[in-house]
Amino acid sequence: MVNLSSRPKIIFIEPKSPNLHIYSKFVIPRLGILILGTIMKQLDWDVQVIIEEKEELDFEHIRSADMVGISTITSTAPRAYTIADQVRALGIPVIMGGPHVSYLPEEALEHADFVFRGEAEKALPAFIEQWITGGDFSTIPNLSYQNGAEIVHNPLRELNNDLDSIPYPDLSLIQNGIKRTFGYQIVPVQTSRGCPFNCEFCSVTGMFGKKLRYRSTENIIRELRLYNDKKNAIFFYDDNFTANRRRAKELLAAMIDEKFKFSWSTQVRADVAKDPELVGLMREAGCETVYIGFESIDQKNLESVKKNQSVEEIKSAIKTLNKNRIKIHGMFVFGFENDNQSIIKETIRFANRSNIRTVQFMILTPLPGTETFRKLKEEGRIKFFDWTLYDAHHAVFESKHLTIDELQRAQIKGHQSFYSIRQLLKRALRFEWYQVLIGIYARHINRIWKKKNKIWLKVLELLKPNFNFQISIDFRHVIQLPKKFQNFKKDFAKLNQKNYRMDRKYGNLKGSNGTLSLR
Repeated sequence: MVNLSSRPKIIFIEPKSPNLHIYSKFVIPRLGILILGTIMKQLDWDVQVIIEEKEELDFEHIRSADMVGISTITSTAPRAYTIADQVRALGIPVIMGGPHVSYLPEEALEHADFVFRGEAEKALPAFIEQWITGGDFSTIPNLSYQNGAEIVHNPLRELNNDLDSIPYPDLSLIQNGIKRTFGYQIVPVQTSRGCPFNCEFCSVTGMFGKKLRYRSTENIIRELRLYNDKKNAIFFYDDNFTANRRRAKELLAAMIDEKFKFSWSTQVRADVAKDPELVGLMREAGCETVYIGFESIDQKNLESVKKNQSVEEIKSAIKTLNKNRIKIHGMFVFGFENDNQSIIKETIRFANRSNIRTVQFMILTPLPGTETFRKLKEEGRIKFFDWTLYDAHHAVFESKHLTIDELQRAQIKGHQSFYSIRQLLKRALRFEWYQVLIGIYARHINRIWKKKNKIWLKVLELLKPNFNFQISIDFRHVIQLPKKFQNFKKDFAKLNQKNYRMDRKYGNLKGSNGTLSLR
């Protein structure tokens, strides 16, 4: 039995990213903790959601919680663990969830009391009931926990097919609210879960399955009615908004009938261009920008990672979307098995010459839970296991035809070229002022990134092939909590975990204090 106040309190935390990227200033909260927070509010708990990217953690405030929930992706995992260690030092139980800990729950349980693997909307209320009464955790689906010396992984429940049963996220739970971007508050909305494709580098299907699950059109429209289309813009969080074209058309027609004036954006695949009617409805319904993972313009690369997409589809998508005045944010990945210097140059040239408004050049990242991670780890090609580097902007493995340094420099060169002064002047002459502003911002971010990662870039230079020396490097980031953290050093010492050490077999960090050693 747990002794709680008359109205117990839970604080959910989304840790901030360890490194800069093009979206650093455009923070859209992930929906997981907002939905779970809303569920806990319905259970009459006092709930707060802290998006650390926008608000510094205050452990004096966190001390008032009865429980803390932390959501993490791979790149934020070390910070999430450090926060969890500190919270537990205050005597507060910690629950964790998110893609990274769903795939590596044993690692997470070194820092958290309980881990929820996969979707937790059904599991969390059942867990809370047992936790309060001191009941049996063995009946809670998706839960991992430590029972004495044994780690227990309860079976996963079937995925929830009734997405309408999930409450609308209560955005008021976010402390200080959602910040405005270009005059709008960007509201996250998810209309579906799952992806029918099976790209080797993607962790989506492992979390949400290959079967597409949808909310009803009526349910989505009711949620959109909650927001002011003069003050809010919508980001549809779906991994592929148009995966089911018939269903997408139905939703878009309903949005048009409602006379919504939202400006909205979403993620689609290049095959959206196969249906001009669908693209036309998207524009009519207010679609401003689509985010497309083009990945590569080399067909062998696309086939090697099971992208199920052709280069011709990429070209067709760019043409069709531009014809309908929908902006494209194109995402290309360097590091696939067929990538070499020639393909890198061709990809950058393609991006510059195509009418793509904004671009991200990313580095293939072997995320835990993916086929890419399994293959590269088995082949011994992953050279760094500092999860903070797993943000698609750092090269952590050896590519077949590129050194780690060459792979990293390719990504930097891509951004320097696409957002060059020459390219910005071309866009200015076409009066594309939004793209010019984004380009100026991207150039600024790139400069800061290179400055902050100066040591990292030097490390990669040392790893260049050299017949006279064999160099092995262990590189880790230092995880620094806010200054107020110093007030709790005595509490933190109780855990005797200033530096956490994790088993290398899981491919993880060996310590929270960053060091660089040469052997």
